[in-house]
Amino acid sequence: MAQDDASPIEAVATLSDDLRRRMYDFIRRSGRPVTRDEAAQSVGISRKLAAFHLDKLVDVGLLSAGYAQPAGLRRVGRAPKVYEPTDLDVQVSIPPREHGLLADILLQAVRDQDPTESGRDAALRVAAERGRELGRAERGRLKPGRLGAERALTCAGQLLERHGFEPERATPTLMRLQNCPFHPMAARDPGLVCAINHAFLTGVLDGLGATTLDATLAPRPGACCVELGAGDPPPQGRESQASTG
Repeated sequence: MAQDDASPIEAVATLSDDLRRRMYDFIRRSGRPVTRDEAAQSVGISRKLAAFHLDKLVDVGLLSAGYAQPAGLRRVGRAPKVYEPTDLDVQVSIPPREHGLLADILLQAVRDQDPTESGRDAALRVAAERGRELGRAERGRLKPGRLGAERALTCAGQLLERHGFEPERATPTLMRLQNCPFHPMAARDPGLVCAINHAFLTGVLDGLGATTLDATLAPRPGACCVELGAGDPPPQGRESQASTG
């Protein structure tokens, strides 16, 4: 399996094996590339068995492998295979959460707040900007042309699925979002967090060029506070601008 194909759940599952977890911990703490022999000795197993477990950790992206002479070791011939931790940050949440995105929005709002705007207004502005960036990137990847309501919902749903919103098509032109990626922060301050979420999703639609859709606040217990659906026909200027985006 290629590292890019591994999911966080697969990485966590790989670490459920006690030997792998102990070897991974040893390598992370070593502060240098570690050979198979050193990894095997750290947990008291054979070099061959250690190689099997180490390669599993490489497969899911937790370790990287290469060939190098460890410091202080001089051998004739090919350098031994060594392992070191990657910068992969594994977080698993069921249902999915996007606390990092919310924190990033709030951090940028604090850094970039204009003296004339409130902290809340800065957060909403940044959330909309972040949503537009994601929407534009998705539009650039898909190159969908002018989007009708149904096709726009499909494109938006694919993007929001990757960010943990768990979209569900209620009708051909209405999409409800079954999960709030910002929970439980939304429960602590629904007025602020739901407003940020609404601004973010409105920005996503703008960036995607989904001029036939609106993001509407429609709170439901246990679900996202926003739903996406076909709104009124857009002004001619907005339609023309989206068709050239």
